[in-house]
Amino acid sequence: MMTFGLHSAILQDLTFEEVVDYSAKVGFKSLEVCCWPVGKAIRRYAGITHIDINNADEEKLLYYKKYAEDKGIKIATLGYYPNPLDPDKEASDVAVKHIYKLIDASAAMGVNMITTFIGRDKNKTIEENYDIFEEVWTPIIKYAEEKKVKVAIENCPMLYTVNEWPGGNNMACNPHNWREMFKRIPSDYFGLCYDPSHPYLQRADFIKPVYDFADKIFHVHFKDIKIYPDKLYEYGAFAYPTLWHSPKIPGMGDIDFGALISALNDIHFEGSGVIEVEDKAFESNLDDIKKSVEQSYRYLRQFI
Repeated sequence: MMTFGLHSAILQDLTFEEVVDYSAKVGFKSLEVCCWPVGKAIRRYAGITHIDINNADEEKLLYYKKYAEDKGIKIATLGYYPNPLDPDKEASDVAVKHIYKLIDASAAMGVNMITTFIGRDKNKTIEENYDIFEEVWTPIIKYAEEKKVKVAIENCPMLYTVNEWPGGNNMACNPHNWREMFKRIPSDYFGLCYDPSHPYLQRADFIKPVYDFADKIFHVHFKDIKIYPDKLYEYGAFAYPTLWHSPKIPGMGDIDFGALISALNDIHFEGSGVIEVEDKAFESNLDDIKKSVEQSYRYLRQFI
């Protein structure tokens, strides 16, 4: 049975303990915990550190796990979403190094899963990116296999603003690319962190992938999205998507979560489905953020 949880990114100003306490109070049973390196955020909802794995020994890591378990919360995965295929080698090296550390931390804690991005060189073709991907990710997945840690890749295209054009910063954004990825690196420890809002943004079916990739869906993000027809008319689908869409909390956008969760039940999904809040309408202060989390919980609870 699916475990219902929360993505910690929206509670960036809270400590790990405060995130766990609040999640338990709301009624969640799992958490995706943000584990970015401490430092400046590179974009919204990034650079968030609820567990600083660079300054935590095994004893401290086990403390985090036990603290959560004592509150009835399972740490489902450790999350970090950089661009490991960044054409800037220094940025790529930093991302890859931290992913290895994330795998080590996940293994030490007995979490045994990380969630991240494949990345992409936005100025190269997808065919060129396949080769770069294979070179960078083959040793990472081999290492994850040795540590018995699953690597779940989110399907976000990272193609929203002028800074991310022309190709976007994450190649793992559609079924065609997933098939090539899994063909080049076949592994039971390599799969998907599936978010239905991303195929919907691309005007694609967001239910069919659940069935087509049933054995590869390790983790799920419950995030909604609203596309504004008048803005799409004005700018066109080839314009920056920030001009014609907005992320919304579940139930306030266009995603049919009843159908999505029905499909996840059909495939007997037993991982965690976590609410991911990125709705600017609820970001004025911490109270509004909490209201958005609690409203999302109430809405999705009818299906889970």
